[in-house]
Amino acid sequence: MDKLVIEGGRRLAGTVSISGAKNACLPILAATLLSDEKSIIRNIPLLKDMATMLKILKNLGVKVTQHGDTVTIEPAGYKKYLAPYELVSTMRASICVLGPLLAKQRFAQVSFPGGCVIGPRPIDLHLKGLTALGAKIKVEKGYIVADGRL
Repeated sequence: MDKLVIEGGRRLAGTVSISGAKNACLPILAATLLSDEKSIIRNIPLLKDMATMLKILKNLGVKVTQHGDTVTIEPAGYKKYLAPYELVSTMRASICVLGPLLAKQRFAQVSFPGGCVIGPRPIDLHLKGLTALGAKIKVEKGYIVADGRL
C-alpha cells in the first residue's frame, strides 16, 4: 500500500481510553515483592500475562485483589521463594520475579520462562547481574536456583 486516503470532511472528536503498557506493568508487579507495604497499581491492561503474573504473586503467598484495571498487592509476610513451572513457563516476563525474590528472601527458585516463540530472548543478563551482586546461580531440573545467603 502506497498511501492511505481518508475522506469525510468532518473533524474527529471523542475520547479513547488507553490501558497501561504490559511491558511496564509486569516488572512493576514483580517489584511489589520487594516491599512490605501495600501497593495499588491502576490502569493495568486486562491481558492473560497480567493474570498470570498475579497468579505467580498469589502462589508466592502475596495477597492480591483486583477490581477491573486496578490491582492491590499486599506482600507483607510472604515466605515462599518458588515460582513454579506451570505458571512461569507461560510467559517471558516471569523472570522479573527472580531478582525481587532473591533480594527479599535471599533464595529463589524460578522455572525457566516460556512464552511466545518470536526468537531467542536470553535471560543471561539477569543471571550475570545477580551473580555480579554476589548470588550463587545454578540450574537444577529446569529451575534457576539463586542463593544469596552468604
